[in-house]
Amino acid sequence: MKGCGICVKKCPFEAINIINLPKDLEKNTTHRYGPNSFKLHRLPMPRPGQVLGLVGTNGIGKSTALKILAGKMKPNLGRFDSPPDWEEILVHFRGSDLQNYFTRILEDTMKATIKPQYVDHIPRAIKGQVEQVLRAKDDRSEAEGRDIFDWATTQAELKHLLKRDIRVLSGGELQRVAIVLAMAKPCDIYLIDEPSAYLDSEQRVMASRVMKRWIMTSKRSAFVVEHDFIMATYLADKVIVFSGEPAKASFCSAPEGLVSGMNRFLNMMDITFRRDPTNFRPRINKHLSRKDTE
Repeated sequence: MKGCGICVKKCPFEAINIINLPKDLEKNTTHRYGPNSFKLHRLPMPRPGQVLGLVGTNGIGKSTALKILAGKMKPNLGRFDSPPDWEEILVHFRGSDLQNYFTRILEDTMKATIKPQYVDHIPRAIKGQVEQVLRAKDDRSEAEGRDIFDWATTQAELKHLLKRDIRVLSGGELQRVAIVLAMAKPCDIYLIDEPSAYLDSEQRVMASRVMKRWIMTSKRSAFVVEHDFIMATYLADKVIVFSGEPAKASFCSAPEGLVSGMNRFLNMMDITFRRDPTNFRPRINKHLSRKDTE
């Protein structure tokens, strides 16, 4: 909704929000949930062999973008009352890399695996012991699958949980199971949503090493939605910043360097720790040891 702002000043209950967006975004509307509800403009595009970090506030559309890229949600191009079919959607993205991307997803020549945000929902969809669940979801060959299974369960500290029922796992244990489940499937792109949730600082380092090695050795593309700056800069090669108003409207930037992207996000959030400006200079990738990637 656009305007002069008088309505906002007249309404004392904050029931009206005026959001001024660039005009060219209207033709780039990707998805809208309903009238006067959240609207997502543009979509991030995966880059072969790169890990792109998606950063932004809560409710800014990062998880929505992952669901669309995973093929779990069909973009309605803003037409929530009369959603277009896939043929019209492909015409809308004609001339961009997204047309080829969605075509391959629909033809099943490209596979995307998503690590869900809400891992506490896993016991509702999956039953059985941890070992049974992990082996059932592993599509690799027997020899390769056995080696990767042993390595992953050891690195993710799941060995002592293999005989335990998945319904009795804690949040942190479910998160580690979800990460291994997502990584165990051979695919072209990994979509990882908030892997740091429920994990303490030591477990976040451990989980980062598991994902980093898996992605680097497979030479696949990946998107990582993460609020932990240290974990995001460890995993990501570049950053995509989601701007706008949470739960109202948002749009994503082009991929940019870790330093400039994180600093722009901090400035956008108006985060102040001290009188001097906050300059984010990640160094953790420079100290990535050979042991972490071999």
